[in-house]
Amino acid sequence: MSIQTTPDTTAEAAEDLGHGNSPAAWTAVIIMLVAFSIGTVAFFLAIPWIVWASAGLVVVGLVVGLVLKRAGYGVGGHRYVPKAHN
Repeated sequence: MSIQTTPDTTAEAAEDLGHGNSPAAWTAVIIMLVAFSIGTVAFFLAIPWIVWASAGLVVVGLVVGLVLKRAGYGVGGHRYVPKAHN
């Protein structure tokens, strides 16, 4: 038994997901990317307290993303305005 999908259905499903393209997601990802970058350099230079501080910053990025999502800046939130792609 196979499931058939049409291109229209697939395009609508991909559009509905939003792919995390929201201020909440971008903020969380940028904070975590900076944290991982700092942690990588600190690990290379053998500075353990900065490695652990950057691990804490990753958690802060996750919390900031969740708080912004709850504040309405996530995909489908009341303050989120999707941009049209040309």
